[in-house]
Amino acid sequence: MFAKTNLFSFEEFVEMEKILALRILKTITGIVGILGNGLICVVICKVSAMQTRTNAFIFHQAVVDFLGSTMILVQSEIPLPDPLPDNGLGWVICNVWLSNFTLFFVFVVSTFNLLAVTMERYFAIVHPFRYQAAFVRYPRVKVGAVIVTCWLVGAAIKPYLMTIFEIREGSCRSLSGSKAVGILTAFLQYILPVGVMFFAYIRISVELKRGAARVGPPPPGAAAPATEAASPAEPVPPDMGMRESLLKARRNIFKTLLTVFITFLVCWTPNQVIFLSYNLGLLDLNFKEWYYLLSVAMVAANCCVNPFIYVAKYRHFRNGLRQMLCGNTCRSDTCTTLA
Repeated sequence: MFAKTNLFSFEEFVEMEKILALRILKTITGIVGILGNGLICVVICKVSAMQTRTNAFIFHQAVVDFLGSTMILVQSEIPLPDPLPDNGLGWVICNVWLSNFTLFFVFVVSTFNLLAVTMERYFAIVHPFRYQAAFVRYPRVKVGAVIVTCWLVGAAIKPYLMTIFEIREGSCRSLSGSKAVGILTAFLQYILPVGVMFFAYIRISVELKRGAARVGPPPPGAAAPATEAASPAEPVPPDMGMRESLLKARRNIFKTLLTVFITFLVCWTPNQVIFLSYNLGLLDLNFKEWYYLLSVAMVAANCCVNPFIYVAKYRHFRNGLRQMLCGNTCRSDTCTTLA
């Protein structure tokens, strides 16, 4: 009925930190994540055209991943007292820091924010009338409420980690934990959000294909709709241009978020499969094994990959970055090279 959780003692923590490759990886992940997510926050704050409902969730995602990257860097570089003091400071180090509560709390908030932005796109594309009705009044307050909910969900799932550690003879030791709680945790923080997002992306994909079929190809001789590279002076048929531009914008953000979701699956699945198998009694896990350490590193790496995805895939973000870098003095040909 009971088993140890997938955590480790203070001595094992220190021993893992001595693994040079792991420490270098965590350091690089932390630095890249801080710089990349910081850039996303700056672009969205500086460029007014970037301040949309969808980008509000992307901004929040960047803030959360920035915090996660900072924790990863601090965890790798800041030494801890040994032995641990048997006082309030020792309790914080053991039950809050070494238990990985803070780190996985941020990871779970990031997961549910990805779920939030996915559902925002789902309702905007699949149920547009409900979406517009929902945000007619107080849109910023409602977006803020969803973001706060992400933090509340994380706060509801992860505090269990703080209850299964204690300081014993100057060391932080894990106590027995319930297999049932471990299985429930895996379901809430991974299986449930992944299942909902998987369903949402399938429905969005179907709806976008229907939208493309309704728009259809432009009639012969018609001017092309305005795009990034098109001149503002070019004539655009109003109805067709707006529809096609909207469809392209929706498809672009869909592909961007789908890439973020696939990356999330790649980074999180190994760790959660190991964690769930352990709690189901299918795996006798040694937390020093290379595959477990690699799975934790992959979860941590998820904090730093999203900025690269936005630069490569998200046209709206590239436009905002280009505008921030060029300002009013940027010539069109110079901006084009940055896209």
